[in-house]
Amino acid sequence: MSLPQTTQLQVPSSLVFLAKVLSWFEQLYQSFIPQSVWIRCQLALAEGFTNAVRHAHKGRSEDLYIDLEVTVLEQQIEIRIWDFGEPFDLLNKIKRILKEMNDPSRNTEIKGGGRGLKLMYDIADYLSYEQGEDGRNCLLIIKNF
Repeated sequence: MSLPQTTQLQVPSSLVFLAKVLSWFEQLYQSFIPQSVWIRCQLALAEGFTNAVRHAHKGRSEDLYIDLEVTVLEQQIEIRIWDFGEPFDLLNKIKRILKEMNDPSRNTEIKGGGRGLKLMYDIADYLSYEQGEDGRNCLLIIKNF
């Protein structure tokens, strides 16, 4: 096998397809990747896909799809998830979540949408969410090992 290895998948925007996404991801595993890193990446992928379905595509056409791409490099995994939702400032949202969590006067419970973002932030070595020229947003999760 030569690196980098990039694989893509397109699925309808429905949580019904999460099992298919995870099964596809599992087939990409390479033995040189630490199992602990792989499991974290699997969790980040599941959170990113779930967020795209539940939040980015909420109230939108059922005909929308989500594109996924995984690139395996010698010491890093890159996961890209494209959606058609409204763009937002991911890093500012994560900063607000972290501030809320660290504020003793607030309830330590995070609102529903924040747990997954915090989890992806904790897993990733690099995390971004940007709108592309084609109008889609791309969540990029990079994990080094």
